[in-house]
Amino acid sequence: MARLAAVLVAAAVAFCWAAAAADALGMNWGTQAFHPLPPKVVVQLLQDNGIKKVKLFETEFGTMSALAGSGIEVMVAIPNVMLADLAGSSRAAKDWVKRNVERYDFDGGVSIKYVAVGNEPFLEAYNGSFIHTTFPALQNVQNALNDAGIGDRIKATVPLNADVYNSPPSNPVPSAGRFRSDIAGIMTDIVKLLAKNNAPFTVNIYPFLSLYLNDNFPLDYAFFDGGATPVNDNGVLYTNVFDANFDTLVAALKAVGHGEMPVVVGEVGWPTDGDKHAKSSYAERFYAGLLKRLAAGTGTPARPNTPIEMYLFGLLDEDAKSVAPGSFERHWGIFRYDGQPKFAMDLTGQGRNAMLVPAKGVKYLPRTWCGLNPNAKDMSKLGANIDYACSRADCTALGYGSTCNGMDTAGNATYAFNAYYQVQSQEDSACDFNGLALPTTTDPSTATCNFTIQIVTGKAASGRSGVAVVFLALLQILALW
Repeated sequence: MARLAAVLVAAAVAFCWAAAAADALGMNWGTQAFHPLPPKVVVQLLQDNGIKKVKLFETEFGTMSALAGSGIEVMVAIPNVMLADLAGSSRAAKDWVKRNVERYDFDGGVSIKYVAVGNEPFLEAYNGSFIHTTFPALQNVQNALNDAGIGDRIKATVPLNADVYNSPPSNPVPSAGRFRSDIAGIMTDIVKLLAKNNAPFTVNIYPFLSLYLNDNFPLDYAFFDGGATPVNDNGVLYTNVFDANFDTLVAALKAVGHGEMPVVVGEVGWPTDGDKHAKSSYAERFYAGLLKRLAAGTGTPARPNTPIEMYLFGLLDEDAKSVAPGSFERHWGIFRYDGQPKFAMDLTGQGRNAMLVPAKGVKYLPRTWCGLNPNAKDMSKLGANIDYACSRADCTALGYGSTCNGMDTAGNATYAFNAYYQVQSQEDSACDFNGLALPTTTDPSTATCNFTIQIVTGKAASGRSGVAVVFLALLQILALW
């Protein structure tokens, strides 16, 4: 009997941890796709998989309307390009809050919890473009939330890249973490403002990028399942880069007097294509370890047994994203562009070998591809036409180390022509390329390379009811008051 009681207690504890993990887990929902899934389909996808939090990068009306009444907790966002206007005018901040927060904040509306003021505005790649506008914009937005009477439950924060803090080369351990010297003053001001308003610090942590940016980075240190040589920080052993990175931030917060500030991981994930390390097998390994730790409430050495609120990046692949940081940028989704899961994944962290629930009601274009015309006479302009197609569609899977790398010229041409053809919704004129291409009903896909058939977008795919249309119209009118 005692043994049975112990088993029941253990099961109850495991259930509680799993429930806590589900509550702490969210998704980044990006929409930079040529044929995005209809918002209602995506919201159903979130609900079917028990995902209770979502982080957006814009407050697009259709997306927000689809989230209304769903019960899903939302972090809405302000793009970096708006920071200057919001920094320079409290009136502009109040107007933004009215149109993008208050507009949806009602019983049965959108459950907004955070406002993300900018996105990684202090990236060194921006050359200081947002250094002088981020803090005043954050201040004005939080004041606007407070003035609207909702600042006690809706907090403004700034999702920051992990490069805003570091440890000195002379002592490269987490406990020596400090904010980057060129922005230390601004970071201190931001932290104090967050603390004053009981708002969290939001950070994006990407172990994949540690591997991508440094060929000498130890592979196993990017994961959670052991095998890496630990980093010894005065007797504290760090066996993975996520923990080390997170605790470097904790040390930096402590150095400015706020070591107990809550931290939200705004983005964490692993891409599945576009680089030699961007593989589904690695993504599955990474998420399995991360979710297991989240479910167990392991925390990190600096904050042991402390669940971490985090948003996986990302929900869906985005084939229209910029590839300036790398071709992998279009392949972060745990779901493909059409809402189909890529690999086994148990969001509860219990390690079950199960697939996520796929998107429902997805409508595809006809099963027609565009391929190289085998009877084409003049191939002298083939390269130029491939370049044209890839400049207007996603060909990142053809790159070195990617899933479609290594095909012959005909395969590369067919992939490029088809990618463009699908982006153009299979318009007849989009499969010609000066006589080099022809439509085909034979699928050219291989065991490793998928030749896409795009989804139907627009009114034909949305399936909105008359009630929904009236509801949207009502929200539009309310926004003008």
